[in-house]
Amino acid sequence: MAEVVVSAPGKVLLTGGYLILERPNAGIVLSTTARFYAIVRPLYEAIDPNSWAWAWIDVKLSSPQLSRETTYKLSLKNSTLQCISSRDSSNPFVEQAVQYSVAAAHSIYGKGKKDGLHKLLLQGLDITVLGCNDFYSYRNQIEARGLPLAPDVLALIPPFSSITFNTEGSSGTIAGEKCKPEVAKTGLGSSAAMTTAVVAAVLHYLGAVNLSFTAKNLHETLSSSDLDLVHVVAQTAHCIAQGKVGSGFDVSAAVYGSQHYIRFSPAVLSSAQVAVKGQPLEGVITRILEEKWDHEKIKFSLPPLMTLLLGEPGTGGSSTPSMVGAVKQWQTSDPQKSLETWRRLAEANSLLEMQLKALGTFAHEKLEAYKLVIGNCSSHRYEKWLEQAVDPYQEAVIKSLIGARDAMLEIRFHMQQMGQAAGIPIEPESQTRLLDATMNMEGVLLAGVPGAGGFDAIFAVTLGDSSSKVMKAWSSLSVLPMLVREDPRGVCLESSDPRANEISSSISSMHI
Repeated sequence: MAEVVVSAPGKVLLTGGYLILERPNAGIVLSTTARFYAIVRPLYEAIDPNSWAWAWIDVKLSSPQLSRETTYKLSLKNSTLQCISSRDSSNPFVEQAVQYSVAAAHSIYGKGKKDGLHKLLLQGLDITVLGCNDFYSYRNQIEARGLPLAPDVLALIPPFSSITFNTEGSSGTIAGEKCKPEVAKTGLGSSAAMTTAVVAAVLHYLGAVNLSFTAKNLHETLSSSDLDLVHVVAQTAHCIAQGKVGSGFDVSAAVYGSQHYIRFSPAVLSSAQVAVKGQPLEGVITRILEEKWDHEKIKFSLPPLMTLLLGEPGTGGSSTPSMVGAVKQWQTSDPQKSLETWRRLAEANSLLEMQLKALGTFAHEKLEAYKLVIGNCSSHRYEKWLEQAVDPYQEAVIKSLIGARDAMLEIRFHMQQMGQAAGIPIEPESQTRLLDATMNMEGVLLAGVPGAGGFDAIFAVTLGDSSSKVMKAWSSLSVLPMLVREDPRGVCLESSDPRANEISSSISSMHI
């Protein structure tokens, strides 16, 4: 079989930080233009005549951005991997993705149809993973070269550049854990996007799913048996790799794209948690596929003429697991106060979603009039927006804009309260000053810290063509405006290796 190339997007959790961990709290998660790519091809062109007797197949995993190459043996009987090169270069997310994808393919094909699957596997698996630059921080290198913190400088870095690491000793701790991850990241969900891309690519390569449908059909309803299989296998692999059952919003966004999300009941993955004790993976994934997956996913994207911006403040990111742990400790120690904070936060989250949906409806009903309102508001600060209204329709649109803004301020207030009570920097003071300044700029609707907060990239939602002014202002405030934007698509089958498309455009690139 020829090579298969699949991509899956990174995410920004607009609302639902912390609350999304518990049903039935909802969150809005936006998928982005930052994508992880998985390339799967046969390791050998021909099958050895004696291969029918083989119990193990060869697997090679390449991560060019980390200058790593790892080789494995995969058991045909158990779908498990054994690393035969240095364990230092292993990648648990990709390992679990490969194991559970192969196990799922075995489960789907059944006993009578496995000959074709085994022939394909006996050619070996050559897997390459590549992440867009947006997932990683290159700020230190830009500053070291004395270059301005501007998006056009970021655009000069060659695609899929080498990844840098945070320096030891600079990370500090929260609840006894490092605040910063080993790799300097921007908080877009690289592990979920990578896991999903590998799962989707291996399943498609092995014929267990068919991702050869148009993007339009793929994301109209966020529903497809092929996508649902990718979702279940990716959630399972991601859960095992990270050692716990998370909320799963990042994997869901990587599979289905931008959405309103309510998590699945953690019990659906109980079989996977037992699996680490040695049960055959094919039986485990079969049971998980038979579970009732009760998560909720409803198609969502930003209203027209709104732009998602992300800016990197330059602190190297935060460790979400350690921050979540601190919030859970606070919930246990002060259940009454935490319950009230969560209730108010949930109300503010719902209000923001309602106002964004209302704005989408306005645009759908009277697009030209909506465009006029957004255009007028884009060149003014929020205090002047209502002055732009010349009729009841325009006033209604502007009141929804102001309602969305007020809901965001309410969300930020309760997130700040929660951080103070839990003793963690959900919205650190430096971020608060930056976000306040951003929300006071012309044409800015929203600004906040996505997801669990901390020192990851901040986000803003701008109106009309005001984004360039905001990025310029961020640069002056020592914030690096990122190139990433919202892209509501989820997992996609690509036509070729993404590096082939970049050869001509990298001639004038800056080497980092």
